[in-house]
Amino acid sequence: MSSNMVVMTFSNEYTAEQVRDRLVELQKAHLIMVDDAVVVVRSQDGKVKVKQAANLAGAGALSGAFWGMLIGLLFFVPFFGLAVGAAIGAVAGSMRDYGIDDTFIKEVGNAIQPGTSALFVLVQQVTVDKVVEQLRPFGGKIVRTSLSAENEAQLKDAFGQE
Repeated sequence: MSSNMVVMTFSNEYTAEQVRDRLVELQKAHLIMVDDAVVVVRSQDGKVKVKQAANLAGAGALSGAFWGMLIGLLFFVPFFGLAVGAAIGAVAGSMRDYGIDDTFIKEVGNAIQPGTSALFVLVQQVTVDKVVEQLRPFGGKIVRTSLSAENEAQLKDAFGQE
């Protein structure tokens, strides 16, 4: 069974972690099967903290190296000079092997501003209506998914987004 990635951003530093904790509860209730989840917090001073949820990680979860590369691409590219550009280019090239395009990286990187957080989730199965009902009060914004355009639009609509 394949997983779908969903990326949500939140307007403060704490909500992504609260949503991740709620997903743990929903998984125990068999409403969702999460392969992996990573919380990214960008503090007011711009520092980035990555918190991987080891208790959610399943056998098919992506490795920490993958998450590290993704988060590195999202946040550190603007801060490195041209001297590091070639090395980053090589890493970015390896990301294409995972099917992550430059548009995704730029979109998510721009969405996570200082004082905000994001949740990256790999979902295998989900009872959509019940999970959306539980997560809607947190007020997250769905930035990107690996779902079909139609399913992504339905998910955004369920969260009250255009």
